[in-house]
Amino acid sequence: MKHDHHTHAHQASGHDHEEHDDHDHAHLHDHHHGHSHSHAGNSLKWPLLLTLAFACVEAVGGWYSGSLALMGDAGHMFSDSAALGLAWLGTWIAAKPASQKHSYGLMRAEIIVAFINCLVMLAVVGAIVFEAIERLQTPQQVHSLEVMGIAFVGLLVNLLVARQLHQHQDNVNHKAALLHVLGDMLGSVAALAAGAVIYFTGWMMIDPVLSLLISALILFSTFRLLREVLHVLMEGVPSHISIQDVTRALQNVPEVQEVHSVHIWSLSSEVSALSAHIVLDDMEHWHEVLNAIRTLLHDRFDIEHVTLQPETVAALNAGKVGCWLTKKAGQPA
Repeated sequence: MKHDHHTHAHQASGHDHEEHDDHDHAHLHDHHHGHSHSHAGNSLKWPLLLTLAFACVEAVGGWYSGSLALMGDAGHMFSDSAALGLAWLGTWIAAKPASQKHSYGLMRAEIIVAFINCLVMLAVVGAIVFEAIERLQTPQQVHSLEVMGIAFVGLLVNLLVARQLHQHQDNVNHKAALLHVLGDMLGSVAALAAGAVIYFTGWMMIDPVLSLLISALILFSTFRLLREVLHVLMEGVPSHISIQDVTRALQNVPEVQEVHSVHIWSLSSEVSALSAHIVLDDMEHWHEVLNAIRTLLHDRFDIEHVTLQPETVAALNAGKVGCWLTKKAGQPA
């Protein structure tokens, strides 16, 4: 059975299974997503190598200059490298085809990787905050000129990497990686500002103060992305789709008398799925209704995977088709 793109129609009476598979469309769908994942994976290679190389430079520079902002920025860049590596791994895994064991393929891998990246980012922020508090209590000497020079180059590197990742923001995996890079970009700005303030005023406290400020901004963005990732993992309705709008659109399809048990969820950040029960007066219209619904959901709501169960008004009124997912307590099956 091929799950990549077809609509399942489960016959309510007799439990016969009727499958409609548009082979041409299925081929186009598979090719599109395979190409998309491949292109997205290639887009991560140079950002990963560039970020990892400069993270080493910045770590040595931060240790030599004594700047927490610079060492924090180096920590960000190492976490960026891990995030980009995980994003590449998630993209590669997600491109794997469906199998008997994983009928939808491994598209959810990118969501899991994004979740891991969020947790890593929280750990990095925690470490920087801890060290910043230590520096507030015991200020340390910082070599400001070295800090400014390294931070400026780091800012340029982050701008290049962010520009590359920004082209794939429709992928939550890339969003997580971009969040790391943006956090590092803010770290570079903080290190540059700290170096300038120390050079012109000698106020050493600016280094941990700016580190705390940037950590707070990164924390906010991380929690926002984490909420989006958890929403997908908890099978929530995709944020760009209104289940009320979808239900109304289905009810307006000719020959459809009623729609219930509508469920919409995300298989990945780019692929949505739907299941619903469609009530008709007469089953002889089912094939044309099925094609109309499939086209509607694909063209208007960009829902790729559709599973529909047809029911007749007579069978529904007679109680011969039960919807256990929506049945109220005490209601007979």
